[in-house]
Amino acid sequence: MILQQAKEVLTLESEGILAVRDTLGEEFEQAIEILYACPSRVVITGIGKSGIIGQKISATLNSTGTPSFFLHPVEAMHGDLGMVALTDVVLAISYSGETSELHHLLTSLKERGVPIIAMTSNPTSTLSSYAAVTLNIAVPGEACPLGLAPTTSTTATLALGDALAVVLLRKKQFREEDFRKNHPGGSLGERLKVAVREVMLTRDEVPSVNENVSLLDAVVELDKKSIGAVVVTNNEGYLQGILTDGDVRRLVSAGSQFGEVAVHDIMTRAPITISADLLAADALSLMQSKEITILAVVDINNRLQGILHLHDLLGKGEFRFLI
Repeated sequence: MILQQAKEVLTLESEGILAVRDTLGEEFEQAIEILYACPSRVVITGIGKSGIIGQKISATLNSTGTPSFFLHPVEAMHGDLGMVALTDVVLAISYSGETSELHHLLTSLKERGVPIIAMTSNPTSTLSSYAAVTLNIAVPGEACPLGLAPTTSTTATLALGDALAVVLLRKKQFREEDFRKNHPGGSLGERLKVAVREVMLTRDEVPSVNENVSLLDAVVELDKKSIGAVVVTNNEGYLQGILTDGDVRRLVSAGSQFGEVAVHDIMTRAPITISADLLAADALSLMQSKEITILAVVDINNRLQGILHLHDLLGKGEFRFLI
């Protein structure tokens, strides 16, 4: 009996999703074009269960390359409306389309000229009258036997939100590495699946000096970038060596004077390097085998491309991804 009831709920909810699928038409395509052209953010709003579903849709959009935030309609009318820019797009959710708290907000938004997309079961509702496009979320009935608790309707609404997010993801050519960039707190195993180029420091972040500078100049750069090493290149940008803070400490311990030493006299020539195309896991393995914490990243011709620190692999501080 219990299992049968559970199966009935799942059947009803799946039928609700299919019903929404079957009503999809040019309105969905129009909504996608509006969202795709949005130069700033998608603002999701709704109250009650619709608001909870809206929060999840907003989170999914953020994860898949479409900036978004949830705006509570009541809080909006008490100051939070200022969060909405004229360049935003609003996605308003109400199954009945007759939610009074939402109507006050939508009146203000329409006066400002903010585009509105409605998600409702009633295309002739007040909500639809505010919207440039209405997406139909009507379902045959709720799984709740009393017909009171939103069940099938919220499931179908959530599924339609997923459809919006995934279609936008494909249209924007959102990539796996872009997804990882938005999830820097993932497991170490996931982090190590990315290419070295996605986690290495590049351009001005790289502590780098010319081979002809003094050791003092190299130490200044070493201290400025604070990652424990400075790479040494020639005038054409080819790697010549690397100087670590350990090299400097040993020099000081030996009693040498900075003014008496050039950087090329103390740097490690032909340092261990890695290609930007290899995996971060390969870099970690190389660091472990050589007992080092820093790798110079070079191309096939030994031209410097970046530098990689163990901390960037393990996620200490900001975990940097390719933008």
